Amino acid sequence: FFFRLAPWRTTALPKYLSPSQSAIEFTMSDTESGTKGNKGDFVLSSSSSSKPRRKRPAASSSNDGGAKIIVALIAGAGAAFLLALIMLMSRLEAEEMSNGLLNSNVGGAKGVDDQIYLEEAAQGRAPFGMLQQKDKQSLMKDRREKIVSHIHQMKSVYDRKLDKFTRMFDLPPGNPLDLIVHKGEDQLEGMAGALNGKGKMPKHMDLQKDFSDAIHRDNEKYNEKMGRKEKRAKRERNEVGSHNEASKDEKPPHLFPLFPPMPPHTMAVDLFGEEIITNTLSHDKPTVAGIVAILQRFLTKLHEMLVENKNAKTPEEVIEKYFALVTKFLAPLEDAYRDRSIFPIREDGSIFMSLGAYRDHLLGETLRQAFKTAANPDKLFVGAVVQNCFGIGVTCRTGVEVKGKDKNGNPLTQISDRPPDVNGIEQFCADPDYTKYCESGQIRALYVNETESNGPTTARYFASKLWGGETYFLQADAHLRFAQDWDRLYHEEVQLAKGYPKAILSAYPPGFSEGDPKYQGGSKGTRLCTCSFSDSDVEHKILRINTGNMCHGEEDAPSQIAYIAAGFFFARAEFLIDVPFDPYLPWCFMGEEIALSLRAWTHGWDIYAPRKNLIAHQYRPGRMGLPKFWENTGRVFGRPGPGFNTQLQTITIQRIKHMVGYKESSTEWLEGKGYQVILTDFEQYGPGDIRTMPDFLKHTNINLDTEKCGHIGWCNDCTLK
Repeated sequence: FFFRLAPWRTTALPKYLSPSQSAIEFTMSDTESGTKGNKGDFVLSSSSSSKPRRKRPAASSSNDGGAKIIVALIAGAGAAFLLALIMLMSRLEAEEMSNGLLNSNVGGAKGVDDQIYLEEAAQGRAPFGMLQQKDKQSLMKDRREKIVSHIHQMKSVYDRKLDKFTRMFDLPPGNPLDLIVHKGEDQLEGMAGALNGKGKMPKHMDLQKDFSDAIHRDNEKYNEKMGRKEKRAKRERNEVGSHNEASKDEKPPHLFPLFPPMPPHTMAVDLFGEEIITNTLSHDKPTVAGIVAILQRFLTKLHEMLVENKNAKTPEEVIEKYFALVTKFLAPLEDAYRDRSIFPIREDGSIFMSLGAYRDHLLGETLRQAFKTAANPDKLFVGAVVQNCFGIGVTCRTGVEVKGKDKNGNPLTQISDRPPDVNGIEQFCADPDYTKYCESGQIRALYVNETESNGPTTARYFASKLWGGETYFLQADAHLRFAQDWDRLYHEEVQLAKGYPKAILSAYPPGFSEGDPKYQGGSKGTRLCTCSFSDSDVEHKILRINTGNMCHGEEDAPSQIAYIAAGFFFARAEFLIDVPFDPYLPWCFMGEEIALSLRAWTHGWDIYAPRKNLIAHQYRPGRMGLPKFWENTGRVFGRPGPGFNTQLQTITIQRIKHMVGYKESSTEWLEGKGYQVILTDFEQYGPGDIRTMPDFLKHTNINLDTEKCGHIGWCNDCTLK
């Protein structure tokens, strides 16, 4: 630019940034008209020795010069915020600016004139000294006007670049990047004024010191923020400790007022008033009931949006409006408790089971089995998202049922009307053997009309928000069978993992059919050690997870695997702080497992296969004729069939592909397609900063260039503890 920054020293970096952390390099080159324009791509690199995720061809050198912005991503614990390390270096035209405006020894504006003279002489123009005085003055004026015009063009371009970075990374006002760029632009304005005879050339600016001071101030703010968090956490621990000492049977205060799981569609604000939301978002008195109220408010607004956009012309319209609703009604809850636990984590061995149930006739039986076989049912808590057709304003429909075969042997299918779905929560709570668990607050339910259902990723997000401070988090589907004492055995198994407490147990459970005898458990746990790039047209080459080799069965502790199964994993509740569920993945069926795996691993969590299976899962092929959420999407938007849901997923799945690093899902590609909304709050739900994405791809032997998954020896051989 028109000022230089000395090479950055690592001693000046914030305490929470190491020299090896991720950086973005953005290169700009001159256009033919002389205005700086974006000719490049973002290049992400995890360290100086790592291979960039996306490369761009090197810009060819030219007389017009080039400008480079290097922005360092600084991720502090509790601060989802971009600071910047800038080096803006340029020549305006050939050597004129670097030896003129940038070099005081040449003589400022006179040095620029001299450089232009040399360039003109080289081009065979009349020497400056041979011109008449009035021609000299005219030429000098033209030159100055040219330079001033060029300065203003560059300033306009850098304003646009700064605005782009600010929007992309959601930078707050006054961040160091904003500070340095605007100081540099003020310097440019001063130079342009001096060239026009208005004032003197600006004095030298020590931008390195300014930037270092800005980072120092941010460090102080960061330390103050972390100090406040620690004081708050200590106060919460003391409050919970005092509460537990007063009465071991009394529940922590955030579980009260108790929100009842029945009847369906009871509104929390009707029971407790709007202050239940205000108290939760104010950081003052968060409660499970307050969170339910926030989720219910979002669902009400979602219903209104879907009705208004029933005839939306494009899926892009629907996606943009959905993201706007999330940003308005759910993001405040996310921001209020970013990087910390909304409730104190109880160290009592309690388990929270997250269940997303889509029109599931086995939900009630799954709950009965879970409590009946648990070693400590009083420490089992459930958050169930019940997505049913309640028959409210709609006629309930079956899934695609096979009714026979035609003369050529092809299946004959149909979709029929049917009564409203059975409510598994109602079944469970009406059973005298289990009513007490509903009355004690151990069953937390969020009811979602089928018309507002948009896939498992959203349901799992909702269910995770029903967590109330339990020690462990278990995510599963709502059609399960359990071995005796499954809760105690999983508790013991995860503690044997070498990576505990940051250890995750996960597997694809064995299958069962209705009518099978009581499930005993004990078979060898499956190991998620393989993957493949999907060749389905509707899945857009997304990575799919699968099983590998079994261990011998004589191991004294679980060993690591590569991936997490969304249908079953078990971990300490700190997982929810490090890897919060992403609310920006509606209508997405595939991709959640690779996203969970890479996010957890890069946040420092190790994934393990349990040595023995303790739950069984009902796998549901299409021939069972059970309803699917994508069929509902088609009905909601007046387009029967899965087609419109596929169009919506085509957009939302790009968020996951961008996270993984697919070349065709780069930021520039998304912006070119008009999909930039997909990156909303991406940095909050992307990879972690404990391990890098290139290391994850190496760890799992995934090659994005060839779209191949290689053999993972350590996983299939059970050698990594």
